[in-house]
Amino acid sequence: MALSPGKLEVGQTFSASVVEDLKRTQIVQYAGASGDYNPLHTDEVFATQAAGYPSVFAHGMLTMGMTGRMVTDLVGDGRLTEFGGRFTSQVYPGDDLTTTARVESIDVVDGAPMVELSLSTVNQSGAEVFSGHATARLDP
Repeated sequence: MALSPGKLEVGQTFSASVVEDLKRTQIVQYAGASGDYNPLHTDEVFATQAAGYPSVFAHGMLTMGMTGRMVTDLVGDGRLTEFGGRFTSQVYPGDDLTTTARVESIDVVDGAPMVELSLSTVNQSGAEVFSGHATARLDP
């Protein structure tokens, strides 16, 4: 179900859990799918002893992908016109992530209604791990 401008208000928020108890297996599967085998993501000994992190951690793009899935579920298939952001903290195995999308504006661009969203994905402690934005077409 796609959003329509008549049902949205600036300041309105939508939240969804994007992962519960992130597994190391999911991180390794993402490494295989992306081809990014950086040992910070896949080698516990390297990540902890050589690099000084508490554990391996998820690829930023895995976090962005989970955030993006929440956005496309919200706005509907084929409606996302812009999506971007930055990784603000590491995501570790066992983390739970929740994404919140906030309506920043509703405009008409080239005759089509559009929504601008700010995005924030946080872990179970409330620490932001991804900050971003999205633009999507709305139903008239």
